[in-house]
Amino acid sequence: MAKELQQIVERAVAQVLDRQLPKLQAELVERVLAELPANPAGESGGSGAPSAGLVDAISSIQAGTTQKEILKGLLDAGTSCASRVALFVVKAGSASGWQARGFAEDEAIKDFPLDMSSGPASHAYHNRTLAPANIAEMDRRFVKQFGGPENEQIIVLPLVLKDKVAALLYADGGAENRLDAPSLEVLVMSTSAWLEVISLRKQAAQREMDNAPAMERPAPPPAAPVQTVSAFNDPFASHAPKHTAKAAPEPEPEPEPAAEVVEVASSASAASAAAAPAADPFAGMSAEDADTHRKAQRFARLLVDEIKLYNQAKVNDGRRHKDLYDRLKEDIEKSRATYQKRYGSTAAASGDYFQKEVVRSLAEDDLSVMGASFKK
Repeated sequence: MAKELQQIVERAVAQVLDRQLPKLQAELVERVLAELPANPAGESGGSGAPSAGLVDAISSIQAGTTQKEILKGLLDAGTSCASRVALFVVKAGSASGWQARGFAEDEAIKDFPLDMSSGPASHAYHNRTLAPANIAEMDRRFVKQFGGPENEQIIVLPLVLKDKVAALLYADGGAENRLDAPSLEVLVMSTSAWLEVISLRKQAAQREMDNAPAMERPAPPPAAPVQTVSAFNDPFASHAPKHTAKAAPEPEPEPEPAAEVVEVASSASAASAAAAPAADPFAGMSAEDADTHRKAQRFARLLVDEIKLYNQAKVNDGRRHKDLYDRLKEDIEKSRATYQKRYGSTAAASGDYFQKEVVRSLAEDDLSVMGASFKK
C-alpha cells in the first residue's frame, strides 16, 4: 500500500511540474536575456534582438534534467561562443578541473589544480563577476601546460549557486580568436538559474512525500544515518579536488561527479563562510526597486567588463600613465549612453552604478589614474 501511494504522489507531482516547466523555461530565457544589452558595445545599428544561436544554446542547457547534464550542456553551448572552455570546481577555496571543450587534450583538465591566489580566477571568485584578462595574468602552470589564445585575451566567469561560487568557467578564443564574452555570461547565468529550478523541482517532490500520511509513507532504512543537508543540491558534491586536504578522515570520493543529484552536507557550506555576501544594501527598498538596482549593477559591470576585455592594452597604458579616461573616452561614453538609456530614468538612477564601476574596475578604485579630464 505504501509503495502504491508513493507512486501516486510521484505521478501527481511530476504531472504538475511537467505542465509548469515550459513556462519556467520561457521565463528564464526572457529574464536572462533581459540582462544582456541590446547592443553591448554601445554602437549604433542592429535590431537589438538576441541571436537565434544564443536562444538555442540556452535551450540546450535547459534540456538537461540532472545537474551533470546541465553542466555538460553549458560546456557544449560554450563552444559556440569561444574556441576553448573549461569548468573548474570550487571547494573550500580551491579550484580543480572538471571538464573542458576545445583543448588539444580535454581530459588533461580533469583534476588540474587552478591557482586562485591572484589573477582573473581570484577576481572572478571574490567579486562574483566576469573577469577579463590577458593570458599572462593566468596561472603560470595552466599556461605552461595548455598554452594560450592567439590574441592573448581570456575571461573567467563565476557560476554562482545560492550566493556561493560553485565553479569557474575559463574561456578563450584559441587560434581563431573567437570569444563572445557577453553571450558566455548569459549562458552561465542561465545555467545557474536552471540548476536552481531543478533543485526546487526535487524539493517539491520531496515535500509531497513528506506530507503524505505518516502511516502510509515508506519507512526509511533503519541503518541509514541521520544527516543534515542544505536547501540546495551541490552539483559537485562528489568531486573533491585531489590537491586539497580533507577536513575529516572520510573515504576518498569518486573523481567523477555522480550522474544524479547529490545532497551537499551542511559542513560543506561552512567552507564558503568567508565568501558570504555582506548585508543587502537594498534591504530598505521595495522588492521592485531593489531588483532594478541589482540589475543596473550587473548591467554596469557587463558594460565596463567589455570595455576592459577589448581594450586591455589601453587599460594597462592608461593606468601606467594616469590618462585612462583620455584613452578610453569614446568607449566609456558610448557605454555610458547605453546604460543611461536603460536605467537613467529608473529607480536605479541615483545609484550611478556605471560611474562607480568605471572607477572600481578600470581604475581599480584609484581615481588618479583616470586623468584630469575625467569628471568625478
